[in-house]
Amino acid sequence: MKMLHNIIKILLVTLLYLATLDQVWCFDFNYTTFPDWNDGDFIRSGDSYLYSGAIQVTRDTIGAIATLFNHSGKIVHRRAFRLYNKQRNASFSTQFVLNIQTIQNGGGEGLAFILAKDSEVQVDSQGQWLGIVNANTNGTTEGNIVAVEFDTKKSFPGDLDDNHVGLNINSVYSEQQVSLYGRGIKVADAKDVTAVISYDGVTKVINVSVKGDNQTEFSRLMSVPIDLSLHLPEKVYVGFSGSTGTGVELNCVKSWSFYGDDIDEEKQIWVWILISVVIVVFVSCDIVVGCLYRRHRRKQKQVDYDDGGLSMQSIETGLGPKKFRLKDLKGATGNFSPKNELGRGGFGVVYKGKLDMKEVAVKRIINTRQGKQNLIAEVTTIGSLHHKNLVELIGWCFEKHDWERRHVIICGVAQSLDYLHHECSKWVLHRDIKTSNIMLDSEFNARLGDFGLARMFKVGEQTHHSTKELMGTPGYMAPEIFLMGHSTAETDVYAFGVLVLVVISGRMPGKQNDDKNLVDWVWNFTSPAECMLLLGLACCHPNPYTRPSMRNALQVLMGEALPPSVSIEKPVFMWPATIDITSFDHLEDSRGGENMLEEIYSDLVVR
Repeated sequence: MKMLHNIIKILLVTLLYLATLDQVWCFDFNYTTFPDWNDGDFIRSGDSYLYSGAIQVTRDTIGAIATLFNHSGKIVHRRAFRLYNKQRNASFSTQFVLNIQTIQNGGGEGLAFILAKDSEVQVDSQGQWLGIVNANTNGTTEGNIVAVEFDTKKSFPGDLDDNHVGLNINSVYSEQQVSLYGRGIKVADAKDVTAVISYDGVTKVINVSVKGDNQTEFSRLMSVPIDLSLHLPEKVYVGFSGSTGTGVELNCVKSWSFYGDDIDEEKQIWVWILISVVIVVFVSCDIVVGCLYRRHRRKQKQVDYDDGGLSMQSIETGLGPKKFRLKDLKGATGNFSPKNELGRGGFGVVYKGKLDMKEVAVKRIINTRQGKQNLIAEVTTIGSLHHKNLVELIGWCFEKHDWERRHVIICGVAQSLDYLHHECSKWVLHRDIKTSNIMLDSEFNARLGDFGLARMFKVGEQTHHSTKELMGTPGYMAPEIFLMGHSTAETDVYAFGVLVLVVISGRMPGKQNDDKNLVDWVWNFTSPAECMLLLGLACCHPNPYTRPSMRNALQVLMGEALPPSVSIEKPVFMWPATIDITSFDHLEDSRGGENMLEEIYSDLVVR
């Protein structure tokens, strides 16, 4: 019967997981190339199409050069993105690699990343209009478009030059623009340019960063406060537009990734209906199976209660105390709230509560050998006594290995990362640490897996790995990844910190609470597992140089070091990150730390 009960639980939990999958995960996609068979993923209009493994925003060199003048194109992802709802604005981050080549007459006009109401390009939007608007809609609310332009021609007196990035709202006249001259980037030079554009739905700020083909670090161009909900509809299309005019250029996008919050209300309503049905079914099955199980147990008259060699006779009769589930006692006492505390003694704390419509006192015994013996003594003695002046024992509960299992899992992951970062002959960046990549054996020992994104380095090599794509999983990615464009041992530490918070809190990093992600939520609310939470927050410090190494983290987990100090309020993320001279000992302890110290020292001297 117990096996049947567990099977039903597994089936229903699986159904619940599948039902909530679309709600938990983000609106995201990642294209490292664009083969022709990807065409169905996009809505194309004007002169845009997929060719040679890339998005050609405007027509490529097929046919005579004369056919490439005065064209405009627009290509967007076929799935609309809900930008906001009644409760909040969505956050998103996108990264793409563009390549623009001048062909004739000084080149074309450039291209832009867009968020737009319509999927089709506007008519007469070639030339100076960049496929964004036309002469009639420019500067009006009819445009319903916000764009980040990569302008390659000085078409208006207000343009800075023929090599700049601008933020446009319903217009080709930029609200803010930054020249790329002096930053080592020439957009229309037939070289790859990588851009990262992110929007924070809480602070309502859009950030734009770029790096050139031979550059390893991103350059922050602009950080502009803007409430997108004031300029765009709830649902928008994301993509690119571009144009040519009297000059000819090739406007190409070679890769594109997008990560955004999925706040689609219609999906959420459907999901919650399904969740409600699943809960009702589960509770009903749980009651039926529970009744059958208790009937079967009563027929046996007694059960074995095994706890490290200790045993006691069951008193699960109609008149004696019964065994309660821990979640029932949590519900009765407000999750053992300090507000309900009646008193405490050498073996535990007593809480007031309400169970089955009756006022009760619940004693929570410390999980030690002596505490367990105390539990057995109380159940076997008081449970058999009945007197008006004696406390009546109506039931008991013993559920072990809850916190111990979590601690063992976290320690196992820490040991594996300590080995990758410090002990193996070629040190390894994992780059995708998350709960779904942690496997457990029959004894709940953790095994770190999925090394598809991992990178191996010889001792003394560079201390980071550069990439043109955003690598990792949203919620586990350190904030500096979006600006640096590369992974480090510190970004692995950040992901481990999020993993710690997930295991301790039971919350997923993408699950939001009052517009706060998991890290923000824990920073504002700690639990009795103070040491573990402090370690998790220290690993998730916005400043990568302030995070402990995996060796330090393991020492804290093993009780060999005190937990790190953490500020009461979450520190503000700033880039470039400031370096505390007291953190140099930590950096020297890391694999490849001497090289990192040299880089930091050189960087400080230059500044």
